[in-house]
Amino acid sequence: MKLLSINVGLPREVEWRGKVVPTSIFKAPVSGRVRATRLNLQGDRQSDLSVHGGADKAVYAYPSEHYAFWRKELPGTDLPWGAFGENLSVEGLLEDKVHIGDRFRAGSAEFIVTQPRMPCFMLGIRFDRPAMAKRFLRSGRTGFYLAVVQEGDLGAGDALELVAQDNGRITVADVVGLYAAEAADAANRDLLRRASELRALPESWREYFRERLRGPVAARSSRDIR
Repeated sequence: MKLLSINVGLPREVEWRGKVVPTSIFKAPVSGRVRATRLNLQGDRQSDLSVHGGADKAVYAYPSEHYAFWRKELPGTDLPWGAFGENLSVEGLLEDKVHIGDRFRAGSAEFIVTQPRMPCFMLGIRFDRPAMAKRFLRSGRTGFYLAVVQEGDLGAGDALELVAQDNGRITVADVVGLYAAEAADAANRDLLRRASELRALPESWREYFRERLRGPVAARSSRDIR
């Protein structure tokens, strides 16, 4: 498991559908050592803090293995590291293998996996494709957010070491599957219950799954999951 690239970006304003909106979706690789702090990486900042950022979503990691899929899906599109807004382009950490609550070390920093990335319209802005967020979620290739357990320095080329594996054994892909398969709640009841009790999962997610256990819930958007 390896860290291939560290990507950062500051908020900028872009025009989208006749409006000017702030976004930090545009990330670019940086060289050298980068400091990971409780809320973000050095040189990086989130725009809309009501849905992005915070301790549970300080750093966004995306598997490099997915780039081959997107190059086929988006022919002719330039896809450098950081193209999907990720801070860390990683190798060997796929959603169906990584568990919520797993802890990893890179350099002197330590991270814990907290939740999958729920795509928003910023992906549409990044790729100039309004349906990109739906395509992204439908692909299951969401990547995942990390909280910073121990602040420290990291750099491209660092090994990613699994420090501890969560006993709940619920993968990032499991959470994405539950989110996308609301109609199959009866079949997923045990997994819903386990997810609703998973302490490493942010409270907004656990409450959402508790509501699912109580009965059908109203249509929701990724903005409802914080």
